[in-house]
Amino acid sequence: MSTHRQGSGHMNAAVLYGAENLKIETVDIPKIGDDEVLVRVAVALTCGTDLKVWKRGYHARMIQPPSLFGHELAGVIEETGKNVNGGVQPGMRVLPANSAPCNACFFCRKGQPNLCEDLLFNNGAYAEYIRIPGRIVRQNMIEIPDGISFKDAAMAEPLACVLRGIRETGVHPGDTVVVIGCGPIGLKFIRILSQRKVRVIAIGKRKSQMKAAERLGAIAAFDVDKIENPVELVRQLTDGGRGADSVIEAVGRAITWEWALQMVRKGGTVNLFGGCPTGTEVKIDPAALHYSEITIKSTFHHTPQFMREAMDTIARGEIRSSDFITGEVTLEGLPKVFQDMKNRNGELKTAVIP
Repeated sequence: MSTHRQGSGHMNAAVLYGAENLKIETVDIPKIGDDEVLVRVAVALTCGTDLKVWKRGYHARMIQPPSLFGHELAGVIEETGKNVNGGVQPGMRVLPANSAPCNACFFCRKGQPNLCEDLLFNNGAYAEYIRIPGRIVRQNMIEIPDGISFKDAAMAEPLACVLRGIRETGVHPGDTVVVIGCGPIGLKFIRILSQRKVRVIAIGKRKSQMKAAERLGAIAAFDVDKIENPVELVRQLTDGGRGADSVIEAVGRAITWEWALQMVRKGGTVNLFGGCPTGTEVKIDPAALHYSEITIKSTFHHTPQFMREAMDTIARGEIRSSDFITGEVTLEGLPKVFQDMKNRNGELKTAVIP
């Protein structure tokens, strides 16, 4: 075990101070407890959740400023606490998830660990080193298989959420599925679903997103800024105009939630995957729900099981980081990346190499 770093040394890290206030600073390398590990970050990826947190300056459950920031990463174990299981060694390439359930509360006992009442979140990926709490080390840190790059492995966390969403929605080969929203999450849905013999219709914005959706397997992609009525257009592409078997909403706006409910066929399923801002009100036609037997679901977060499925999916080559990562920066370039994401949003994901 390497102990030379413990309690000494500094590192560069991104520190969130509040709304749109991110600074790159020199801070102490985190000290680890007996059941924790220190990971040297090989790559961290930007994501939509981090953009939301950056804009707002905090996240009620995940992060209170001033705080280390970022949660999608892959790296190498630098050091292990003295009580860490002997199979977890310095030098091991790992993917630490950003959370772990308690396995003891009401929801964990009900088999819904993503709803854990004491879900432990971890942030600090935009840094040279990150401390991984014992609970994540034990339950939700996965060794990266040989031959998988750090960039590919780092995509596992959002991918786990997507795979769980597909399972919960009950999508089958041959189905027609609408994906609303062509950001990184929507595009991951398109990629995985189209690989699994599903006809995917994509609804998004901007030419770059439409091109990406088609490249990743959508049979049609519509830019909402260029069409009058997306609901009609989608229905025309379904069997007898009945609507899609499933609709996955990956935007989080009242209007797109309403479209989703209007695009699905009788007996179909809508997955409201994108969370709306607090205070959003959505209009629903009760007759459509009742007489059409529509199922409405929301899939929140991931579980240790789906983190492992995500790594297996990456190992099989079903998804590649090169399809999603549009740029690479050092830590110093990160504040500007968030500024760009806010203004343009054409970026899919940026790889941060500390």
